[in-house]
Amino acid sequence: MIVELTRMADLIKDEKLRGQVNEFLVNPPTDLDQPALPLEVCPAGAFHHHSYPGGLLQHTMCVTKICLGLCDIVEELYGGEVDRDLVLAGAILHDVMKVYCYEENGRNRFRTSDFGSMADHLTLMVAELYKRGYSEELIHVVASHHGDVSPTKPKTLEALIVSVADQADSDLNGKLLRAAEYLLRRSGDPRPQLNSSKEALRVVQAKSRDGWEGVQRIVDGG
Repeated sequence: MIVELTRMADLIKDEKLRGQVNEFLVNPPTDLDQPALPLEVCPAGAFHHHSYPGGLLQHTMCVTKICLGLCDIVEELYGGEVDRDLVLAGAILHDVMKVYCYEENGRNRFRTSDFGSMADHLTLMVAELYKRGYSEELIHVVASHHGDVSPTKPKTLEALIVSVADQADSDLNGKLLRAAEYLLRRSGDPRPQLNSSKEALRVVQAKSRDGWEGVQRIVDGG
């Protein structure tokens, strides 16, 4: 998936910005005296969404693709002009510093690290982008990607697109996980553990297709 993410970064037309994004992916910060999870292992959250190995990369890819769809809508149906390079860069980089905020907790589970409980990923990323000399426009996209609960609300079209995409994928994944966990518990699994969105989707679709018997077969190892 990280190869696919670098291919998405290559869609950035501006040579300087494309190089900055690829540089960040290839050479993440190393001067923080804190442990970090590998990008391909890190979750996007400890519980609420994408809370499994590789969740961060999956979330990043989903947000980036949703952003491209929103760019199409804004340009083709709203009649607006979007800086797609800025949207792509913001979508790809917005959560990368989460690698410093989580740690493994056994059985493919994760928890917030001690450092992550003191310095959130958004603040860390804004500081790193400033240090590396990235544009204020990109820094704003990252700083506001949590929408109304960000330190600053989205004030550009590009920032708004990234924040909407981030919320949409977080909600979709989180609600899918909670639905699958409920179905598994209802069928006798006291502590369901889902290690991917595909596993969660399998449970939800089994219920839709085969009823409770379908979910029970999954609980029984079928």
